[in-house]
Amino acid sequence: MAAIISEATHEESLSKAQEALTRLVENGDLERIVHLARLAGAAQDSMSDEIVGRLAGLASDGLDLLDRVNRSQIVHALPTLSALVENGDLERIVHLARMVGAAQDSMSDEMVTRMAGMASDAMCLLDRATRTGVMDRLLAVAEKMDQEHILTDFLCCLAGATEETAHTPAPKGGISGLWDLMKQPETQQTIQFLMLLGKHFRSCRLKP
Repeated sequence: MAAIISEATHEESLSKAQEALTRLVENGDLERIVHLARLAGAAQDSMSDEIVGRLAGLASDGLDLLDRVNRSQIVHALPTLSALVENGDLERIVHLARMVGAAQDSMSDEMVTRMAGMASDAMCLLDRATRTGVMDRLLAVAEKMDQEHILTDFLCCLAGATEETAHTPAPKGGISGLWDLMKQPETQQTIQFLMLLGKHFRSCRLKP
């Protein structure tokens, strides 16, 4: 009885296998499997022990690198890297690194020494200015100049004076020309402003 059941099960398995083979033949999968087996066999025949060793080492290094990447949590940096690529910042960083590398290659030891000395002197000067309070006073003056637009007005006046000088006739010269210039209210106002400027500067210098 058991032999009959076993034979029936065997025939059923053969029937299922035959149906599966028939489907593989009909859809072309069996031919693809044959080609894949031939390709794998040809690759195996062409590989020497050295190639197999290198492939095994490469696979081991790849797994080690993947493990290090996973442990370093570099996945969290991928959104930032994607943003850098999308907005072009990564390309700018690459260009900047190339420029710095080219500058480094073109600098001699003497130039590097001079630049290091200049950087050291600049740091010492900045430290002295901070410790003596000069930096705070300069920042306060700069902030006041920015609030009152002194620097902007000075640059505008300089540009206007340069443009007007190009179209103004040359002075006559002599005492009469100087007298005519002194009679102008603008000249007197300018002299008065310079005198007041000198007065305030002298007062600041005479403070104990």
